[in-house]
Amino acid sequence: MSRTLLGAYRPGTTLLHRIPSGAKLTALLLAGLVLTLLTGWRSALAGVAVALLLAVLSRMPLRSLARSLRGLALLAIVLGGWLTWQAGWPRAVATVGDLVALVLLATVVTTTTPVDAILDTITSVARPLRPLGVDPERVGLAFSLVLRTIPATLGLAEETRDAARARGLERDPRARLTPFVLRVVADAQATGEALHARGVGDDRDHPET
Repeated sequence: MSRTLLGAYRPGTTLLHRIPSGAKLTALLLAGLVLTLLTGWRSALAGVAVALLLAVLSRMPLRSLARSLRGLALLAIVLGGWLTWQAGWPRAVATVGDLVALVLLATVVTTTTPVDAILDTITSVARPLRPLGVDPERVGLAFSLVLRTIPATLGLAEETRDAARARGLERDPRARLTPFVLRVVADAQATGEALHARGVGDDRDHPET
């Protein structure tokens, strides 16, 4: 399976690269739970700070880190503005901060972990559930796709915005929305082809009775 399609792994020798994939995925899950339970704006900002520190420790290229942050900027501004109006700035900072922290943490995981390692870990965890009708491989693929889709979609949004700006059409919604939708659909189709090549979705997965 192409790592380009299902992940943004960058080989390295940092401590984060050497940590087993299971430990990193568990930490990501726990981080999500902690940020969900701690609803204050201070904990959200602390989460962002930790995520940024981990991104630096993983030696993620500054351009990639900046791209992730810029891709979140528009969503953060819109969501933050609406929440400030509806519930006040503490709620806005808490919600937007949690979102930014989780996206950055997911990006760190996919940057420092080969996709195959993610799939193997999730598949191993789900394997005992096979007697209950759970397909371990599908569970692993679904999890890895979630990790990959968020930063990938934000990256497409940023690239589309930059392309519209280069043509002098930055304020034209159609110049940004139409190419963005087309690229997201094309990306989804490419991912579907990768899954099909892996044998997921074949007729053999649904034997005739």
